[in-house]
Amino acid sequence: MNDTVDKLVVFLAKRDGIDKLVKTFQYVSKLVHWQAEASRPDLARRAKSWEVASGLSRKAFRSGRFLTGFNALRRSPGSTPLFRFLAVFANAGEMVYFFFDHFLWLSRVGVLDAGLARRMSYVSAFGEALGYVFFVAMDAIMIKKGLAEEATAAKEEEVRRIRGDRMMRLMAVAANLADFVIAVADIEPNPFCNHAVTLGISGLVSAWAGWYRNWPS
Repeated sequence: MNDTVDKLVVFLAKRDGIDKLVKTFQYVSKLVHWQAEASRPDLARRAKSWEVASGLSRKAFRSGRFLTGFNALRRSPGSTPLFRFLAVFANAGEMVYFFFDHFLWLSRVGVLDAGLARRMSYVSAFGEALGYVFFVAMDAIMIKKGLAEEATAAKEEEVRRIRGDRMMRLMAVAANLADFVIAVADIEPNPFCNHAVTLGISGLVSAWAGWYRNWPS
């Protein structure tokens, strides 16, 4: 598959592909709002509307996503006791994140009491941040293992496979660390994590790492 349009069609047919596209819209519009807020209020207002709409759309796309973590634990919890331990906490955190994100979405669109939004946001972000810590630990272990395997690999094809896997894991680490910053902004608001530029850049790093990982080869 060498045609770019063919690859784009396949990419956008995936739920993760659509999510990364809309996430790009969400955080580009956040940066536009920040830049235009003082000098061009009308543009800033439109950018804010785009940001909010994109964020709510992403929550709708994630309906039922918590089952992914459940299925991962059910089908392939890990090959070693350490990996099984890490996988349980990583996927449990992700499940909490996506499950409570449903209630956050429903409260923000007015189906549930709007007062629930803050509590649901905290619980969801806490699960999200917890999951990222363990996912990063798992990827770090596999990257270290890959480096050791590469040093003893005899075939060029095997070396390419190991390097390709390492690049995917590095992209996952970049995305998880960027999303961890965004989660901390919900859990413990502070001037650095909650600054529009920090959130905007973190969101785009995560989105573009996701583009790389989901783009058809």
